This record gives sequence, C-alpha cells and structure tokens, in this order.
Amino acid sequence: MLRDILAGKDPQIKAVREILDQAKPDVLLLTGIDWDYDGRALAALNSTLTRSYPYLYAPQPNAGLPSGVDLDGNGAPGEARDAQGYGRFQGQAGMALMSRLPISTTDVRDFSTLLWRDLPKTSVSKAQLSNEALGVQRLSSVGHWDVPVALPDGQTLHLFAFAATAPVFDGPEDRNGWRNHDEAAFWLRYLNGDLTQAPPKTPFVVLGDFDIDPQDGEGRRAALRALLSDPRLQDVTPRSAGGKLAADADHRGDPAQDTADFNGPGNLRVDYVLPSARLQVTGAGVIWPAPGAPLAEAAERASRHKLVWVDILAP
Repeated sequence: MLRDILAGKDPQIKAVREILDQAKPDVLLLTGIDWDYDGRALAALNSTLTRSYPYLYAPQPNAGLPSGVDLDGNGAPGEARDAQGYGRFQGQAGMALMSRLPISTTDVRDFSTLLWRDLPKTSVSKAQLSNEALGVQRLSSVGHWDVPVALPDGQTLHLFAFAATAPVFDGPEDRNGWRNHDEAAFWLRYLNGDLTQAPPKTPFVVLGDFDIDPQDGEGRRAALRALLSDPRLQDVTPRSAGGKLAADADHRGDPAQDTADFNGPGNLRVDYVLPSARLQVTGAGVIWPAPGAPLAEAAERASRHKLVWVDILAP
C-alpha cells in the first residue's frame, strides 16, 4: 500500500483521495487500512490530500496479530484465521483516525486487549471455542477505542470507534456471528457502566464498520438493534441516491440506507455513525452517487464500502 501511495498511480488510492478532498470531514475513521509500525502508509496517504490532517491516531490493531494458538480449531495453527483478527500479516485491514480536532492521545482508552470471555454478559460460550482459545481470544477483531477530541469551544467529544468481524466464514458453531454480536454489544456494556472503566459524561459518537445489516444478510442482530434504538444514541439513517437505485429485489431494508456493495449478499447497511442524543445533527448522508453524478466513479473505485457522513453542532 505504501508503495502504491508513493507511486501516485493507483486508481483506488486516487479515488479515495478524490472523495476525501470533496467531503472534507473534520474527523475521519478509515477502516480496512493496513497498519505499519511507523505509520508510514497513513502519513503518506495524508500527505496526498489537498488539505492534510494535523492529528493521526492508528495504534496496532488485532487484525493479523498472531494468537499463538489454533483459534479456528482446524488443526493448523498460524493461519490467517488464527490471528486475533483475520489477517495474513500483522496489521492487515486495520483502522485509523484522521482529525482536524486535537486528539488527546494520553486520555485514549484502548479496549482492544479485552478477552472475549471477560466481556460482561458475553456470548463466547455459544461459539464453542477450545479452552486454549478461550484463554487468549480477544473480543476485538480490529480494535475498540474511546478517543477524546477537543472541540473548538474547549469541550470534549468522545469517538467510540471499532470495526467488527464479518458474521460469516465459519461453521455451524457461528463463531464469527457471536463475536460480531458481542463487538457491537461492547458499547452497550460500556455505556451501561458494566466495565471497570466508567463511560464519559460528555457527548460521544459511535462509528465504524459494524459489518451487520439491521434486516438483510447474515448475522445476529440483537446488539445492533439495541444500539440503533438506544435513547442515548441517534440513528439519523444517512441515505444516498446511488444505494436507492441499486436496490436488491429480495432485500427488506431501505436500499437508500445501504453503505456497502457486496457481490454475494448484495448491498447492505454495515457502516454507521451514531451521535449521542445530546448532539444536534444538521445533516447526514452516504457518498454513493447515482450513476453519472459527480463522484460516482470515484465511489465505485474507492471501496465496496461508501463514506458515511454526519454533520453535528457542538453542544
């Protein structure tokens, strides 16, 4: 990825840059971006933007991090599915925050090392992990972060960021389905005060690739639906014209709310930005333009996931 960014010829990277230059978000969570120890790839991508970000945050993710055991139980340890989060190499498909608002890195809470079995009201017993796997398996397939940023008026906004595992690619034990459920449920436990760390009293936003749709595709939806209906959060249902026009005939959900274009299960809503109830929302959308509209080709080339945006006013 670093090589392609530096070469400046890769069409996908050009498309990502085009979208970011047009959207101009003040705070951006990138998912599915490869991590490296020195942050060179993220810094290189940042330098290509018309207006680069002064604050970056990208700690080592669980993606590709060796677990040392045979997590999937197929008798062949050391494979991509035996990492703490799926990855053929350490840091594959991690996540990163880019911000124009100062990030208080010393006050970040990184919950990525929390063992799945230690999550209050965990579902791990239903996933049929071995005792060896239970002893090392982390909840986060990529990470769970509470990142405070400073608003212009001096107040603090907390970003609850994560990227969940896909609830597929497993067997009848539904290991990934249960893990995906609990990765979303983590924020409910945090907000309910079930963890040793108390949740912040200041406004927050839950954002990331939840990798599950409220109605279509596979997955265990209880935790997602609980988040979307929680009175402490706002689901402002960002929409797009392109998603509406690309509707799948056999889907039940509103296609305008879809955020990803998958070949197998079709278009799904899997990416979310959920502001806390105290924040005033002034606009929201998904950058999935109708064919022929500006940015339509860039959105198609950049990723099967589309950029979800929400405009808020500081409280």
